[in-house]
Amino acid sequence: MSEYIIKGGKKIEGEVDISGSKNASLPIIAACVLNGGKSTLYNVPKIHDTEMMFEILKRLGGSVEKKKNKVIIDTSKIEKYEIPEELMRQMRSSVILVGGFLGRYRKAVFSYPGGCDIGARPIELHLKVFEKLGININKNYGNIECFCDKIMGEKIDLDCPSVGATENAILASCLAEGTTIINNAAREPEIVDLQNFLNKMGAKIKGAGTSHIEIEGVKQLKDVSYNIIPDRIETGTFLCLAAINRTNLIVKNSKAEHITPVIDKLEEMGCKLKIEKNQIEINSPKKLKTVDIKTMPYPGFPTDMQSVFATMLTTVKGTSVIVENIFESRYKYTQELVRMGAKITTEGKTAIIKGVRKLYGTTVKATDLRGGAALVVAGTAAKGITKVENIEYILRGYEDFSKKLEKIGVDIELKGN
Repeated sequence: MSEYIIKGGKKIEGEVDISGSKNASLPIIAACVLNGGKSTLYNVPKIHDTEMMFEILKRLGGSVEKKKNKVIIDTSKIEKYEIPEELMRQMRSSVILVGGFLGRYRKAVFSYPGGCDIGARPIELHLKVFEKLGININKNYGNIECFCDKIMGEKIDLDCPSVGATENAILASCLAEGTTIINNAAREPEIVDLQNFLNKMGAKIKGAGTSHIEIEGVKQLKDVSYNIIPDRIETGTFLCLAAINRTNLIVKNSKAEHITPVIDKLEEMGCKLKIEKNQIEINSPKKLKTVDIKTMPYPGFPTDMQSVFATMLTTVKGTSVIVENIFESRYKYTQELVRMGAKITTEGKTAIIKGVRKLYGTTVKATDLRGGAALVVAGTAAKGITKVENIEYILRGYEDFSKKLEKIGVDIELKGN
């Protein structure tokens, strides 16, 4: 088991480079199946989840070549369409591969996916999308078999703006006959990045970033080279780290327009942010103001930022209220913060945070990816030594996290990896 050991209270300053987006990379890697050829990707983060996607492709006959800052994926020799169960169970995002295999082969076999335990994330919405496209579905002893002779364009009205279901609908429809229309589509920047990647490959998609997406099916797709967007959640994590430490930080390779709600709340608290084309500079005052937040689908406040933002609020004098509207089990990390001296009470969707003067180092355990990152952020500002255990969750989503933290002055040691 790996762990971080953090000596808190060190002076933090300087610059940090943000990696490519985890949540954009995963569906784009899945989309590489569709062209049956070579795709060259730049800015793919070196994290557990992308490595798992590469491993799945290699197990099925694909090749993945890494050269400095680029990854070359060749799916021309993939003939299998059964996603290995042991890999599927390690990460929920592997379900996005199903849309790619259906689009290319009209077949896919997979098991129910795993991932972070942050609440119910049923894949029934994905299956409803596939059925709407004329795909047959059989459920056998934990395995799900999807198959059809052809995919016909259809109008899909999503029950909720699910990111994964939107991505699977796009992937399955690129090589379909006719036009597919997705209503109530997710609007995240990662959806726009997937559209841009596929269009460069030769697809005909428009409307990503809005709730109405249209996909006109094409006969085939071509080889492509593409640069993935920066990770907006990593960007927000480092901005909150600067705020909890009441310091200045330059966050490079970042797009402020992708995290507008986070920036708005930081400014409401009293932080000064200087925004340029590809970087954000934050200046946090000694005294911050309390704020209330409600997580919502994009362009609302992102659920993935909720835990890190809450951690930052633990040392702000006064009372802040958070309402989590996306996942019902996303407050598990709060009990670990309480062990560090935070005053947080939760009931249902709501967390009430009463600011304390100081957090104190102790041994805590990551319960999910973002909650784990929140504990690391807490450790940087805590008095004494914080040991964060079970960091495999964190390694799923943050590239070179400890190295980046060291670069800006954090005293952190990665043990057991």
